[in-house]
Amino acid sequence: MPARTRSSQAAVEERRQAVLRHVVEHGETRIDDLADHFGVSLMTMHRDLDDLAQRSLLRKERGRAVAFPAVTMETATRFRESTALSAKAAVCRAALSRIKPGSTVLMDDSTTLFPLAPALARLDRLTVVTNSVGLAQHLGSARNVDVTLLGGRYHGDFNSCTGPEVTRALSRIRADLALMSATAVLSGQLFHPLSEYVEVKLAMLASAERALLLVDHSKFGKTATHAYGTVADYQAVITDTSTPDAEIAAIRDLGVPVEAVDPGDASP
Repeated sequence: MPARTRSSQAAVEERRQAVLRHVVEHGETRIDDLADHFGVSLMTMHRDLDDLAQRSLLRKERGRAVAFPAVTMETATRFRESTALSAKAAVCRAALSRIKPGSTVLMDDSTTLFPLAPALARLDRLTVVTNSVGLAQHLGSARNVDVTLLGGRYHGDFNSCTGPEVTRALSRIRADLALMSATAVLSGQLFHPLSEYVEVKLAMLASAERALLLVDHSKFGKTATHAYGTVADYQAVITDTSTPDAEIAAIRDLGVPVEAVDPGDASP
């Protein structure tokens, strides 16, 4: 009988992503049911769930795998890069006119900002400072953009860096503009599930002369573990037309202008 070959790491990761999606869809699932569903041993399923739990993507309880609120899963880059693409592109297109050539721009690790990269590459003499490895890679080949990648503790699930090294570097930078997004927004209050990323966002706000919040409709009406201020910290909010009217009204009640753009024309 031929020896059983060990699954490649890529295949293991693909299965773990499928397990996570299954748990999120069902809210919670018995571990033995997961093992049966995916055709693996109970020991293998425990290893998969231990890995996902260590990455803060779900909770492993006695005999069960339990999903965090969907907003937590959405923070992981591989799960959020492909969501609300047309809305993100439209929001980025609206922000482009507010970025002046020659500026120093801070950008957080939000995938909402990724559609901006091709357009930023066409601007003249732009300096971008970011903690996002993915964004730095998107901009790295642009001749007119000088990119500074803030290094610190690397988070593979988010493809970005956090930690005191990042916040210290930001404290020595004075930027013209910060372009940022949020994981969750409720009545003008901003939330993130991970405190390390809250610290980076606050440091970016403190280092920028002005800031814009770019956030698509899918982030509204939600909360996460850590509250870190309100939209009043931003000069304006750019969102799309699918954002609930009550959320837009709450932002305007805080004295912050809102631009709601139509995702129909998606090229920035």
